[in-house]
Amino acid sequence: MTAVLPDGIAIVEDAAPEFEAVAAIQRGLHEFNQATGGPYDRDPVTLLVQDAEGKTLGGLLGLTFWGWLFIDWLWLSQEVRAGGLGAELLRRAEAIAKERGCTNAYTDTFSFQAPGFWQKSGYVEFGRLDGMPAGHARVWFRKVL
Repeated sequence: MTAVLPDGIAIVEDAAPEFEAVAAIQRGLHEFNQATGGPYDRDPVTLLVQDAEGKTLGGLLGLTFWGWLFIDWLWLSQEVRAGGLGAELLRRAEAIAKERGCTNAYTDTFSFQAPGFWQKSGYVEFGRLDGMPAGHARVWFRKVL
């Protein structure tokens, strides 16, 4: 579906946009954010849990920017859960963030995942979106490092 506005600008619905279209949006927003908030100094934080054969059993993916650690993903396969690996991944990510000068961390999770893990790790809930998904909530946590 395409909507053409009076000035000739078109709004185009595209279920599979080309890479360059997506990159233009990302680039534009990043440029605006950095012009307003300062340089990102974005650096990834990637920690993997692997078995003896090198198979990935989980890990933590995040990044540091503007003095914050953002933890995007933290997942462990069932066979290595409950052994303290999640806490160790988090401890290591926070140490990397501190080395990079970060003073805070944040993440989001769902109420059916492990909000208690974050609370036990010193994170405090600062936001909640009930009904995301139905019967559950999306929950945001932060921690001063």
